[in-house]
Amino acid sequence: MAAVIKETQSIKEAVTFINTIDVNKLSRLISRIIQKLHLKGERVFSEEEENKLQTALSLDKQALNLVLETSAFILEQAVYHNVKPASLQQQLEAVHLSPDKAEVFSQTWATAGPEMVERLRQNIFAPKKLEHVGWQLNLQMAQSSRAKLKSPSAVLQLGLSTEDSEARENVFVEFSHQELLDFYNKLEIVQGQLDSLT
Repeated sequence: MAAVIKETQSIKEAVTFINTIDVNKLSRLISRIIQKLHLKGERVFSEEEENKLQTALSLDKQALNLVLETSAFILEQAVYHNVKPASLQQQLEAVHLSPDKAEVFSQTWATAGPEMVERLRQNIFAPKKLEHVGWQLNLQMAQSSRAKLKSPSAVLQLGLSTEDSEARENVFVEFSHQELLDFYNKLEIVQGQLDSLT
C-alpha cells in the first residue's frame, strides 16, 4: 500500500515533539482525539485543558497545537484510507516516530478505528442534504412583444436541510426544456458512476 503519511516538514517537527511525550500520556491524548474526530468544527480540548496539557507535556502552545493537529491528521488519514493497524505502525515508524509511540497510534486505531469509520460513514460530508424535491411546469403563452409564444419551463423546488438544524431551506431552480434535458443527462452520468462503484 502507498504511504498515506508523508514526511513533510510539519510532520517532522510534530514527530520530534511526539517522541518526547510519555507513552501513557500519549495514549490518553490519542484516545481523546479519536473520540472527537467525527465532530466537525469542535475542539478536542477546551482552552483550559490545553493550558493543562502544555504543562503536563512540557510543550509550548504552538508545539501542542502542532502535536494535536498532526495526531488528528494521522487518524483522519487512517480513516480515509482504512489503513490496517500494522500498516499504520510501519508508516509512522517510517517517518521516524519511535516504535513505542507508533504502537500507541496503532493500538488506538485497532480498538477505536472500526467504530470511527462507521461513524464517519454515516456523517454527511456536504453541508446540506436534499430532503425534498417538488416541481411545477409553467407555460408562457404570450409576451408584450409577441402575441403567440409557447415557452415551457420547469421549476424545481429543492428542500435542503443541514445536519445541525431542523429547519428546511427551499431553493427554486427554473429550467428551460434544453437546460432540463442537459441537467437530466448529467444526473444520468452521475447515476452511472455511482452504479459502477457498488
